[in-house]
Formats: sequence, structure tokens, C-alpha cells
Amino acid sequence: MYNIFKKHRRWRLITAILSLSLLTVMAGAAVAPALGLIREHFADTDTGLVQMIVSMPAIFIALPNLFLYKPLCKRFRARTLLLIGLTLYTVFGCAAGLFSSIAMILICRALVGVGVGIIMPLSTGLLSFYFTKDKQGPLMGYSSALNMLGGVVATLIAGGLAMISWRLSFMVYLLGFISIALCLIWMPNDRIYDSRQASPGGGLVKQYAPYIIVMFFLSFTFFVYPASFALEYSKSGAIPQGLIAPVMAMMDVFGFVGGLAFSSISKSIKKGARFITPVLFIISYVFLGILGGAAGILIGSAFVGVANGIGVPFIMTSASAKAGKDAATTVMPLISAALYLAQFMTPVILSAAGRILSVNSFVIALATAVLLAAVSLSISEEL
Repeated sequence: MYNIFKKHRRWRLITAILSLSLLTVMAGAAVAPALGLIREHFADTDTGLVQMIVSMPAIFIALPNLFLYKPLCKRFRARTLLLIGLTLYTVFGCAAGLFSSIAMILICRALVGVGVGIIMPLSTGLLSFYFTKDKQGPLMGYSSALNMLGGVVATLIAGGLAMISWRLSFMVYLLGFISIALCLIWMPNDRIYDSRQASPGGGLVKQYAPYIIVMFFLSFTFFVYPASFALEYSKSGAIPQGLIAPVMAMMDVFGFVGGLAFSSISKSIKKGARFITPVLFIISYVFLGILGGAAGILIGSAFVGVANGIGVPFIMTSASAKAGKDAATTVMPLISAALYLAQFMTPVILSAAGRILSVNSFVIALATAVLLAAVSLSISEEL
């Protein structure tokens, strides 16, 4: 990873773009270690509403990608768009900790989602816009790795701050100022919208449907972990509250490793690459949902991270290869919408399935990992 920064003549641009990947996972999951404490503060509030503190940004990330992204790209250039998104992300991310009303907290979380809805497709799409195909695979892997690294940093900071006060955990969004500074200094303000592109509607949805569906299942299977981990284990006492944030951060560390290894793995495993992530998820949730125990929690958490670290760049790179230079304004908004729609739907599906089946969340994730393997048959393995 160091070599690409050292050798590439556009290392400043790479740094600015990849800094965005440090932030996107923080949209919801950063404050996940504080959910148990927030639930105690809002003891009279339905647990589903508390879980929506993690998932609320997701639906408002999906909506701009589906309906607002094209008009915004027509109106604004890339750097301007990023600064709008980063400002919403940073200001309202921090503001959520100021309120004692669950409704106001969720409104702030929604506005964070709007900000990430602008940032997310650009964080990967600009790699396709500015760099050739041979550079995109490694850069997508680094993007995924930094996404998970951002999760490590955010989880540890938010978890530490939550031990002082759950309100302080939202101050982790001050990290957004780093990307604001880098974008102001090193990001060109190019126009990325091509008026000849098809609308991001029916035609594009049909064209990229396999990638959209696979991303939805992958994201749901992953987001079961941050949505449920703190609640499951603070309730059962399987691990102490003080260790929840470090274990979740460990998962992100393994996701970081998976992202760094993506390029090498995809080159060495040509046939069957699309099944690596489903198999890793199946292993992870067998440990978390069935075997349990301290060892099962640690091993399962590690496999969740690696699975996500490899799976996301695989889908992004495959779809980008098909879309070409226009990926930032065609397929990436749709894939981003699928990713965050899955995050939003995760607590809803878990709540409904849990009542019907009376099983823990990780067993449900095991079932969706099997479904992910099935739907992965529909996408190409060529990068």
C-alpha cells in the first residue's frame, strides 16, 4: 500500500480520495459500541428505535443515491459535492450527542446519511474516473481496507468516549475535518457528469441488477454484526461491556487485512473468487451463532471482518470494470444505495425474523450467508 503512494505521480489525489473511505463505515457503525449505554439512557424507548441510531443513516444514504445524485452531479462539480457531503456528515454527526430526544438524535442521524449518500459513490467512483483499469483493483482493495481501518479507529475512539458519556461517542465524527482539509487542498473540482449517460433508473437497474442484489445480501449479512453484537453480548454477559469495543475493533482490523489482501487473492484465485466471501461469512456465523464461547466470539468476529474486507472491493471492482469511466455516476450510486438500504433494513428484518423463528441474530445471518452464495452465481468473476 505504501508503494502506490510513494511511486504514483498522483499520490496527493489518491490520498484525498482514499481519506473518504475512512469515514463511510462510520456513518452508522461508529457509535455501535455505545448502543448498550444509549439503551439504558432511553430505557422506556423501544429497542428497535435505539438500534435505528446505527441504521437510520442508511436509508438516507440510499435515497440521495437513487433520486438526488444525478441532479446534484449536473449542478455541482466533484470537490463541491464532496464538501457539501462532508459538512453534513461532520456537523450533524457530532450534533446528535447534544439531544436528549430520541427523535432529534434520529433526525441528526438522517442528515448524516444524506451527507454520506453524497460521499459514498464518489469515494469509489472517482477511482474509476481518474485511474486506469489496472490501477482500480488495488485501489478498490485499499479503499475497502481503509474503510475497515476507519471502523477500527472510530470504534475505539467512540467506545472510549462512551465510557465517559454516551453523548461524547458522537464526537468521533470530528474526524470528518481531516477529509475536508485534504479535499480542499488536493482534490480537483472537475465535472464528472456526462450528459450522454442514461438515467440511473430502470435501464441501469436492469443492467447492473446482479451486482445490486449481491451487494444487498452481502451488506445485510455483514451489518447483522454491528447492529447486534453489543446488544447480544451486553445482555448475555458473554463478554464484559468494556471489551465490546475492542472486539468490534478487532473485527475491523481483520477487515483491513482482507482489503489489503484483496488484489493478491483475486489474482491468485480466478475461478470461485465470488464464493470466498459467502464461505467466510458462513464460517464466521457458525462460530458466533452456534458454537459461541469466548473463542467462538473472537474467531467469528475475525472472519466477519475478512469476509467484508474482500467482498466489497470484489463487487465494486467487477461493477466498475463493466461500467468503465462513468461508474461514479452510473453503477456506484446504485450499489451504494443497495449497501445502505441493507443496513437500514437489518434491524427491521432481524426483529421480524427473531419474533417468528425465536433464534439469535447470528443464526439469521448464517442463513443469509448461504443465500449470498446462491445469488453470487449471477455475477461475473472477471475483473
